[in-house]
Amino acid sequence: MNPFTRFFAALLIAAPVATAGADQPDTSALFDHELRRLHSPEIVNLRERLAGQPLLVINTASHCGYTGQFGGLEELHQRYRDAGLKVVGFPSNDFNQESDDEAVTARVCFENFGVSFDMFAPVGVRGEDAHPIFRELARQSEAPRWNFHKYVVDRDGRVVGHFPSRVGPNSRDLQRAIESVL
Repeated sequence: MNPFTRFFAALLIAAPVATAGADQPDTSALFDHELRRLHSPEIVNLRERLAGQPLLVINTASHCGYTGQFGGLEELHQRYRDAGLKVVGFPSNDFNQESDDEAVTARVCFENFGVSFDMFAPVGVRGEDAHPIFRELARQSEAPRWNFHKYVVDRDGRVVGHFPSRVGPNSRDLQRAIESVL
């Protein structure tokens, strides 16, 4: 590949995918759920916790080449939480890189990376076994192609941008999308 082609290919890889024109969000699919926190008996009502808030939703895995993104995601959480952003992580084994033991997953998130944002018990994120939250996110944009796919959701439940795994938390495009919903 020549340098010119390589440059434009890199731009396409890092660019957020536009989601304009998506139908109205199905907020019941996004929020009418009670989910258990990761490695905890605590149940969270998502409508009470997240509805009406700007969101950064990520499917995660504790044994993935992108697992180091937890640190940057925590930095985003710390930077934007006072402005109302809710960062929400959903471990998934859809790509065979999540531990079967929630204690291991919790240790990776909370101890190794100091995650303080909401992490929930593992869910499916693709296909027929996808949790309704991820079915709605996919309907508005696309299903995750790998771990650490990021969705920026506005206060009305609309996906305003989604970013593949290789777009890290320090990406200016991701941060601009977050700032647009605050």
